[in-house]
Amino acid sequence: MRVYLAGPDVFLPDPVARGAALKRICAAHGLVGVFPLDPLAGEPAAWAGLPEWQRIALRNEAHIRGAAALIANLTPFRGPSADVGTVFELGFMRALGRPVFGWSATSVSFAERTRAFLGTAAQEDAAGVWRDAEGTALESFGCLDNLMIDGAVASSGGALEVAEAPRWTDLAPFERCVARLAGMLRAGPAAASGDHAPPDQPTK
Repeated sequence: MRVYLAGPDVFLPDPVARGAALKRICAAHGLVGVFPLDPLAGEPAAWAGLPEWQRIALRNEAHIRGAAALIANLTPFRGPSADVGTVFELGFMRALGRPVFGWSATSVSFAERTRAFLGTAAQEDAAGVWRDAEGTALESFGCLDNLMIDGAVASSGGALEVAEAPRWTDLAPFERCVARLAGMLRAGPAAASGDHAPPDQPTK
């Protein structure tokens, strides 16, 4: 049962150690964690002539196709939202019809984080709609991140796990995702087939 471990963890000072820590948690629950930096078995020889960035993109898409599910680190990264590459990978797996789970080191809603990020540039208009300095509306559904991210997780039968903790050290919400995913996969194909009713709200 292979699970792709999406997230900005690859940018940490020691991404190899981080990947190993995530994989150990997966193994403890009977899963095989696949980290974005892992080599790809049988990588096409034709890729050797491509730019590095393109090889990385193709390799990660192949890793995702070869996994039964995806767990994404949705901790806000360089702004109020999750890492954009991670979000792409989550959507890629959702389009394959497989379960996607998410975890974050904050339970603060996307709307609250966006207002804090914008500071005084975020203002509430007479109709009660929050807008930025250009007058564009802020998404305010109380979701953990953009509604499409929360929606993908919910519709796939996955779950969002959160904890108010140091951003890059507390893996408790990740382990809760792994445990829930392992239970889903053990329950059989029907439980992991996607297009489920919305799960519980993000848990701490």
